[in-house]
Order: sequence, then C-alpha cells, then structure tokens
Amino acid sequence: MGVKHLWDILDSCKKTLPLEHLRDKRVCIDLSCWIVQLQNVNKSHCSIKDKVYLRGLFHRLRALLALNCTIILVADGAIPAIKLSTYRRRLNLENKVSQDETDSDKASSLQRNMGSGFSGMIKEANILGMALGIPCIISLEEAEAQCALLNSESLCDGCFTSDSDIFLFGARTVYRDICLGEGGYVVCYEMNDIETKLGFGRNSLITLALLLGSDYTPGVHKLGQEAACQIVKSIGECNVLQRVASEGLSFANKPKGSKKQNHALRHINKENCSHIINKNGPVHQLQNKNPYLTVIEAYLRPKCHSADSSVVQRALGVLSFDRLKLQNICARYFDWPPEKTDEYILPKIAERKLRQFAKLRSTSSALGVRLPLDKMPVRCPLLDIIKHRKVLGRDSFEVSWEHIDGLQTSVVPADLIECACPEKIVEFEEKRALAKKQNTRKPRVKRSEKGAPIREIEKKLQDLLLDIENEHIATQKAVLYRQSVTDKTSDLTEVGHTNQGLPLGTKSKSDLERVDAVYKSSALALQQAEVVDLLSPSPPMRVRNVPKCQEDNVPHIPNVEKCQEAKVPCAEFIDLSDTENEASPAHAIKARELRAFLNSIKGQL
Repeated sequence: MGVKHLWDILDSCKKTLPLEHLRDKRVCIDLSCWIVQLQNVNKSHCSIKDKVYLRGLFHRLRALLALNCTIILVADGAIPAIKLSTYRRRLNLENKVSQDETDSDKASSLQRNMGSGFSGMIKEANILGMALGIPCIISLEEAEAQCALLNSESLCDGCFTSDSDIFLFGARTVYRDICLGEGGYVVCYEMNDIETKLGFGRNSLITLALLLGSDYTPGVHKLGQEAACQIVKSIGECNVLQRVASEGLSFANKPKGSKKQNHALRHINKENCSHIINKNGPVHQLQNKNPYLTVIEAYLRPKCHSADSSVVQRALGVLSFDRLKLQNICARYFDWPPEKTDEYILPKIAERKLRQFAKLRSTSSALGVRLPLDKMPVRCPLLDIIKHRKVLGRDSFEVSWEHIDGLQTSVVPADLIECACPEKIVEFEEKRALAKKQNTRKPRVKRSEKGAPIREIEKKLQDLLLDIENEHIATQKAVLYRQSVTDKTSDLTEVGHTNQGLPLGTKSKSDLERVDAVYKSSALALQQAEVVDLLSPSPPMRVRNVPKCQEDNVPHIPNVEKCQEAKVPCAEFIDLSDTENEASPAHAIKARELRAFLNSIKGQL
C-alpha cells in the first residue's frame, strides 16, 4: 500500500513517457507488486489455473528485453517487525497478535510462509526470469526498500513499484505503471520534480506518512491530505523530523501560526539540518524519545543488502538466455509448443543483441574511434536486409540473422538499423537499384491507357465478325451463280427445243434477245447478293413441284407444262439448297471460334 493518499498528492508530478524511454536502462522491479497487478486483471480461479499472471509477466519482460533493458527482479524477504500488526490486520488475524509483536522494541521480523499460494507465484516468476537471463534478489525485508537502495546508489536507473513509500526509502526515479502494445508508455515520478513543484523532500514525505498513515503507522485520526500538506510545508523540510522527534505529532493539532511564524520555523537551525537527519543513518540529537522514532528509523535505515554485498554484485552480473529451459517452462505453465515460444521470444532476443551492438558503436564513436563494420571487435548479429516493411506506420526492415539459433528472419525498426549498421541499409539500397535496372518486366499500364486493351479486343472482335460475313457473302455469290447458270442452261435448252427445227440462220431475233436477258439477269443477281446476318432467323423453306415421273423413273419430261399435259402427278418436297449444305459447317466453325475468343477475353475485361 505505502503511504495513504500519497499518489494523489504527487499527481501533479506524474509524467507519461513512451516505452522507448526505457531503452538501454537498468531497472529494478518490485516483483510482488507486478504479480498483484497482473493477478488483479482477472481474479477468477481460471486465471490462477491458467497462469494468466505469469503470462502477463512474460510479455512485460520480453518487451523490456527488446529495449535492451537490464532487469533485476526483487522479491520481498521477511516481514519487518514494525509491519507485523498491519500484516496481521490485512490477513484478518488481529486476534492472533501477541504482546511482543505490539511492542516494537521486543518484536522481530517474521519469515514469510514460503508454502503459501502467493509465495508459489513468486517462485514461478523467479524461475521464468532465470530462464530469460534475468536475476532475482531476495531482499532481507521490504522489496521496495532494496529497489530504492539500488536506485539511490546509482546501480539502477529506476524502480518499478506501486508502493508509494519507496520515496521514503530514498528512491529518485519510480515507474508506477507500464502499458505495452501500440503506443506503449510508462508512468514516471521523479524526486527532483517532487522537490521542485511541491517542496517535499524525503523528510517531508516521512512526516506525511506519520500524519496520514502508512504500513508502519496508523496516522492522525480525521486529518486530511490537504491539511497534512499545509502542516508539513509550514514547518519545512529541514526541521520537520526534529519537530516530530521533540513533540511527536502534537503540533498537528495546534492552530496555524501566522505567516511570519511559519517563515521563521522554516529557517530554524537551517545550518545544522545536515547533522539532524543523516541520509542513511539514525536520528541524532533528539532529546525525548517517542514511538515515532522507530518509524523514522525504519524509513531511513531499512534492512537491505548493501551495494557491495555478494548478492547485489551477483545480480549485477550478466546471465545468459537459456532457450531450451524457457521452452520447457512455457510448455509446463502455458502448454505452448517450442515453436510458439521461439516465435515470441527469439525476435526480441535478436533485437536486444542488435541494440547492444548499436550501443557499442555509439560509445566507440563518442570516444573518437570510428571503426567500419567489418573491423568491429564484436560481429554484427544482422546478416542482411531482405525488404522494406511498414509496421504500425513505422518504417521497418525484414532482416535475416546470424548465429541466432531457431530464428531466420524478423522485422526490426529502421531507426535501430540506422544506429547499429547503416552500411547494411546502403548495401540494400544499392542491390534494389541494380535490380530495377535489370528488371525486364513490362511497365504498368497507366490509368489513361486502361481503355487500350478494351479497344484492341473490340477491334479483334470486329475483324472476326467481318471475316465471317465475307465468307458468307462469297458462299451466297457462288450459290447464286450456280443457280443462274442452271436456269440459263434450262432456258437455252428450252429455246433450242423450240427452234430445233429451224436452221441457225433462221432463228428469230427475239430468241437471241431472250438468251442475252437471261445472262444479264444472272450477273445482276450475283451483284445484288444479300448479306445474311448470323443472328437473323433461318430463311423460309422453298417448295417446288417435282413430276411424279421422276419418282417412278419415268422418262424425263422437260418442263412442268408437258407433265401437266401428260397428266402426270407432281410431288411436293423440301429442297435442301447448297447454301444450307455448304454454309452451315463454315458458320459452325466460325461460331466456335467466336465463342472461344469471347471466353479468352473474359478475364481481361
């Protein structure tokens, strides 16, 4: 919990920073706070059974690894003696508090129940972190106190926790919340902003804890946060703990003094403020001991692993990522196949290696050593750039990796490659320019030319229809010519039979003119041959009379009139003309060609 209402008091100092702000930073994580946050997302039994909290922790850690964050997990140790009453109250065990536990001088810290369900969650998180190459420190008592010590000693750049009392332990940079995904961010509080905007230092925050209440003290009854802030500001940062040590919290119930008195109080013994409260030491020169000194001592001198201890130094070392162990853990906790685990974590591990390489190059350049890519002491993990990509509106590249087992390609932000190995981008652009020159593909059709293929298809269709029409006209001409020749021959025969008794010189002029008229009518018929449309209906059937004698194989009678004179009956039948016998197959062939052509151009239209 921390100090009551302290997050509300510090709200004006809150900053929302992009997730990229954590790049290349070393951060400490209060593991208990993160597990509680992730568990509160879904408090059902299914969430515990399906390890939802552990899965959320996995995704948070992999996001920080991709930013090349150096992560240290910190877990709670024993329960401080001063916190036992609060701990019992939270577990509804007030009736089990012993007399020694109520007496802070006789009470001692209590070891946590390592067999509890929550302790089991912490143990699973520790196992997952070790597989990812993330160390874990088990604090002596409070995890936030250990994180604050590492931050105040500049062994980490910031602390992740939701307990506001971390500022009272001496932390300078605190990240309260983290959001992943598109537009990821962190909520950050800086102690410098708190001192500048609110005028509260570490001593003032400890006094606010005494007035408002915290894990270590119940606070003053019916005292609001605004009144408490006014009281602390009226006394001042340097004198506030001295007043608490000398008077207790009785000054909180006194009426407010005048502005001149408040101004004088802020300057009392300002020169001697440094020896009243030692940063990491006990409270000195306090005449009357009171119960609040234990609380002040707990915040100023928490039980933690020192910065030079073996536990801290081991956590500051580099652990390697264990791919096989992580696959086994994810298979046991999440039922993930090895391929799914690799898909989640390997691209992030590769991105972290590339960021480490970029940091090495930038550091060497800052020192005046600018080595080419092939002269670097560490080999670049990026092998080649495959193609340009756009991910969530951000320029990226699909790249191939070298010496990363199980990962061939992944997508990396373009700015990261620009920092790590700009030579690869230049090489990629040169290859792409060369490929464009050698490309023999047809140019794309412009919008203004999109109608050209359609016009070509229409022209081909008109030509095909014209060919069909010309062939049909030629066939009609041939048929008409044969019919005219036949009719002319029959007429000449008739004329010959009529005048066969006359000599050639005695033939009448009218007969010759008749023959000439027959020839002229045949030629005119050929010239005026009608063009038949394929889509028009078939011509009507022609019926002619056939002498009965032809059916009975009787001698041929030249014309119908003679048959009628001979009283020979004529039979009617349908004449299958040469046009139907000879033109129909050609039409069928052309129709098939037309249908095939139309089917071939359907896709183009």
